[in-house]
Formats: sequence, C-alpha cells, structure tokens
Amino acid sequence: MGFSGELVFGRSARPLLEAPVFGGAQEDDGGGVTAWWPRPGGWQTLQFHDTLPADPKDVLRAVVEWTGAPACVARVHDSDVALVSGLEPGGDRWQTWLNLEIAAEMTDRPPAELDARVPGDAARILAWAWDADAGEGVESAAVAQTLRSREPCVEDLFTALLDRLGFPPATDPEARG
Repeated sequence: MGFSGELVFGRSARPLLEAPVFGGAQEDDGGGVTAWWPRPGGWQTLQFHDTLPADPKDVLRAVVEWTGAPACVARVHDSDVALVSGLEPGGDRWQTWLNLEIAAEMTDRPPAELDARVPGDAARILAWAWDADAGEGVESAAVAQTLRSREPCVEDLFTALLDRLGFPPATDPEARG
C-alpha cells in the first residue's frame, strides 16, 4: 500500500511547518509529518501522512498568505494519483491531475476529457512557476509532457513536475560542500 496524504510545497525563509495553519505540528519519526530535502531559495516540501489540519484549499490559501509566495498542495491517493492545486499571491489558481489514466478511472471521466485539459493546465502551471521566479526557458509543451507522464509512485511525478518547472533541485541539508 502506498502513501495517502498531502504534499505542501512553498517558499519561506523560515521552516514552512511554522506557518500558523499547521497549528504547531512537528516533524516526527512516527510518520505524521516529514520535511523533504529543501530546494535552494527557501523552497520546501512537507509530506503529511495523516490529514492536514484544515481543508487543503484553506491550507493553500493560508500558506500563500503567510509566505507571500506561490504554493501548491497535492492530495495523493495510495501513491497512484494526485490532484494538485496551486495558488499565487494575486489569487490566480490552477488544478491538475497527475497520473491521468488512474485519475480518469477514479473520477469516472473519459481519459480524453482529462487529456484535453492538459495544454491549458500546463500554461496555467507555467505562469504560476514564472510568478515563483522559476520556469525560465521552460516551454508549456514540456510541462504538458510531464503532466501526461505515468509513474508508479505519483510522489516521483510531483517531484518531476517541480523539476520540469525549473525549481532548483532538492539538496541534502547534511551534505557539506
């Protein structure tokens, strides 16, 4: 059985887990909250193994307000599929599925319907990345290709999307260099 929970991606000079919306939650070894390796520039990903302390839409809005930077939340089901929502400080919002075939099965929608949304989704996501000071030199078609990709572990596809959008690669905080 894979991971089910949420991934929260945002930018902050302070640990993202300090955002008031998380209610003082702490990273723990018990699997409740895990901080992924950070990305340069203050970009952080939190993995909530249980449920978020609030509705994902409210968490997304609160993280953007607290950080003043774009953020996204991925709702992951059994590592098979994710519904990813992003928001920027100006209020522009986007939403897309990762692992489209499984998303189509889960939502009882024709795969062609979800696939037809990909070009528009890719353009909105790329505009979000530009607002986040990423995405330079990235083409919408490359983002669309990533959205149409299939990975056995959707968390890997989420990471691939962030990489494709031009966010700096995650680095081991313990590495000396």
